[in-house]
Amino acid sequence: QVQLVESGGGLVQAGGSLTLSCVASGSLLGINVLGWYRQAPGKQSELVATITRGVTTNYADSVKGRFTVSRILAKNSLYLQMTSLKQEDTAVYYCSAQRLMPRTDYWGRGTQVTVSS
Repeated sequence: QVQLVESGGGLVQAGGSLTLSCVASGSLLGINVLGWYRQAPGKQSELVATITRGVTTNYADSVKGRFTVSRILAKNSLYLQMTSLKQEDTAVYYCSAQRLMPRTDYWGRGTQVTVSS
């Protein structure tokens, strides 16, 4: 089992910045991909950004150039630096971890990000 705990959410004005953190614990052997997803009210969950064991990153088009995903292996931590925030970034942000063999997805409980005008 893998436990993921997010922090860093909050209320920020449009144009502002916020950094989310996620600490992973448990059986981390074989975790290949870490990432952030979000779900806005009334909408489906969507991928925000992922980072692989090989440090390859992938971003949703809507956040490219504004968000940066990173990790510190020694701290079992994942981060999401968010800049130039827009109201449409308002959502609950979830940390995720993926093991490929066997395929298993783990999720945190989420942290709320609210961007005001």
